Amino acid sequence: MPNSLEVSHLSHRYPPRGRELARDTLHDVGFHVDAGRVGCLLGPSGCGKTTLLRCVAGLERIGGGTIAIGGRVVADSRVHIEPEARGVGVVFQDYALFPHLDVAGNVGFGLGKLSATERAVRVQEALELVHLRDASHAYPHELSGGQQQRVALARALVVKPQLVLFDEPFSNLDIETRQRLSAEVRASLFEAGATALLVTHDQHEAFALADEIGVLRDGHLEQWDTAYNLYHKPSSRFIADFVGEGVFLPARVIDANHLDSELGVLALSSPTQRASGDEIELLLRPDDVVHDDESRNTAKVIARAFRGAEFLYTLELASGRSVLALVPSHHNHRIGEAIGIRVELDHVVAF
Repeated sequence: MPNSLEVSHLSHRYPPRGRELARDTLHDVGFHVDAGRVGCLLGPSGCGKTTLLRCVAGLERIGGGTIAIGGRVVADSRVHIEPEARGVGVVFQDYALFPHLDVAGNVGFGLGKLSATERAVRVQEALELVHLRDASHAYPHELSGGQQQRVALARALVVKPQLVLFDEPFSNLDIETRQRLSAEVRASLFEAGATALLVTHDQHEAFALADEIGVLRDGHLEQWDTAYNLYHKPSSRFIADFVGEGVFLPARVIDANHLDSELGVLALSSPTQRASGDEIELLLRPDDVVHDDESRNTAKVIARAFRGAEFLYTLELASGRSVLALVPSHHNHRIGEAIGIRVELDHVVAF
């Protein structure tokens, strides 16, 4: 399929250097990004996500497997297409803008083979895509961090690549700018019809930009899925811990529709497949724990974080275990106060 990305059974190893031994970084990684979609590689530092991005870009040679862009194999055991011939645009973490060139010069830098007229038209089109039409004569030092990032995106889009790669693109920006720019970049990619692959350690960034997200751990792809499924249907304990917020509460299966726990008998909205009597660890997300003044179950507020419309309360149960609860911010409880809670489980995640 044009502009799609297919990664199959990918492995990578850094060779020994000096006293350092050879190091395996990627193990049998496979995923697919359809044309016009945005994929994301999410994981902690050192998990292999940037190495994987560099393999797709052609900056690293792979150890095994296949990478295909737009249906064309660009890397396998015999083939290594150089980066400039892969039809890929890259947006770097530090923007990598030339300080001595104005915005138009930076955006058009890779269009040397076009005539001056053609180059000017393409640059203006790219700047309109990122809403910087009137900034073509400004220099990088005259722009905000968010504007510099949009210039970097325009430079990647101006060559009409089959695939755009983002390496931690918003990590140098403040939270407010990051959130706004995520939405703008998503809109620009959609308008350009571009396929993209993003690398980040920031879950909110991944959720805002990506259609599908792959969680990497020690070079292994643990799950490639939508944000909704990663949050509500994690395939492993690691993903349940890593994605979103939550705690694990011991429970015992009574029957397909009920669990017994410290918070009493919990009714399930959908049946569990686990056998009666099974001892499990039940994942409770903050939105599973509801503030209810009428409930007989109480918990003590031991920490709170104000989030505008909501408080995120950390609550201590009688056993000393903690749970998290999202509560509307007009319920302003002090540290040490006991509040009533109940559990509403729309999704049962247990290990």
